[in-house]
Amino acid sequence: MNPKWKGIKMGRYFGTDGFRGEANKNLTVEHAYKVGRFIGWYYHQMTGKKCKVVIGKDTRRSSYMFEYSLVAGLTASGADAYLLHVTTTPSVSYVTRTEDFDCGIMISASHNPFYDNGIKLINGNGEKMDEKTISYIEDYIDGKLNLFGEEMTDVPFAVREEIGCTVDYAAGRNRYVGYLISLATYSYKNMRVGLDCANGSSWMIAKSVFDALGAKTYVINAEPDGTNINNHAGSTHIEVLQKFVKDNNLDVGFAYDGDADRCIAVDEKGNVVDGDLILYIYGKYMKERGKLLNNTVVTTIMSNFGLYKAFDEAGINYEKTAVGDKYVYENMVQNGHRIGGEQSGHIIFSKYATTGDGILTSMKMMEVILAKKLPLSKLAEPVTIYPQVLKNVRVKSKPEAQNDPDVQEAVAKVAEMLGDTGRILVRESGTEPVIRVMVEAETESLCEKYVDQVIDVIKSKGHTA
Repeated sequence: MNPKWKGIKMGRYFGTDGFRGEANKNLTVEHAYKVGRFIGWYYHQMTGKKCKVVIGKDTRRSSYMFEYSLVAGLTASGADAYLLHVTTTPSVSYVTRTEDFDCGIMISASHNPFYDNGIKLINGNGEKMDEKTISYIEDYIDGKLNLFGEEMTDVPFAVREEIGCTVDYAAGRNRYVGYLISLATYSYKNMRVGLDCANGSSWMIAKSVFDALGAKTYVINAEPDGTNINNHAGSTHIEVLQKFVKDNNLDVGFAYDGDADRCIAVDEKGNVVDGDLILYIYGKYMKERGKLLNNTVVTTIMSNFGLYKAFDEAGINYEKTAVGDKYVYENMVQNGHRIGGEQSGHIIFSKYATTGDGILTSMKMMEVILAKKLPLSKLAEPVTIYPQVLKNVRVKSKPEAQNDPDVQEAVAKVAEMLGDTGRILVRESGTEPVIRVMVEAETESLCEKYVDQVIDVIKSKGHTA
């Protein structure tokens, strides 16, 4: 039942991946303005210097609106705002940590539809913002801030020469592109590569990188119009790239999400190579070269059982964290691990980046293909992905349903029946009154049977809403 993850709480506005919601409904320009106002003032208080913030955005129509609101708040509090314009989340992280910014802000709702948006905050080390600072921001948004021994409902405006300015900083984005190109160890000449840019942040950057490295690059979904981001495109609609790779006889394909911190690959046969398979392929490649520190790959509890079986056979250890690349990264930092990620394609290479980076991930897959002179399908072959069934049950009380002795007994019975041929995972949703029951087993019918067994007990005990 994974009790150690029960204590993970979401903030009032900020979740594990920023402040996200429908633009001008539950995420408004006033929210963005207040975030800017607080950050500009707070960092000045903490450092005694004018605050410097770098901002990137994806291609959503509302991203411009939120950019201007953040800039107004920041400059009104005396901070200088450096604009990368349309760029990827990992590029904001890179520029923040390498160019002495107090923090970075990415305006994006990642893989969500265009009408949603989000504000992701990045600290000076290029990592996700700490919970303490986020909780101060949330207090300020709610008008009940208690900081530095003082109760306040607002923060002072900067005046005269203390008012901040805005700086066009496209050069920072270009330096990030140069950094990516510098990491390649092989030429991509004669490689036919497909890229699905999701009509999002990677629409210019990804092609630039692959072209510079000599690939014959075929790009789809790179014509953003403000409303087509992730629309039947990118890593959440991988079937589009699968067809494109097969129709054009390409060697490999890579699909990104809206802000390009995820990557899902497609092999030369049109098969999907998701985050689990990417972790296996690169983890094994690192081990073969003596580069896999601690002989460990970090995963989340949602990684497929087949991945763990393949790791066992390859003699590779693994850790499991709560769902969210934030928790993967925390584990990597605490334990000195070099690679980790999620099934969804958030892959972190801690030697090169502090966040998931879709373009970097695709480059790492190219490196293994070229180094081993093998197609992607062959590299992924040792992993047998187990069928998975996940069902959600709406309940009156998540803790009561989780802690019911009869429910726990039903889960234990399924785990015993599965033995080392599968697994069961029962966890609470972080955002809904829902218990998620997931089983992986050798056949889909077994998955269905065992999931339903547990759900029947939850229902019979009167926990369903």
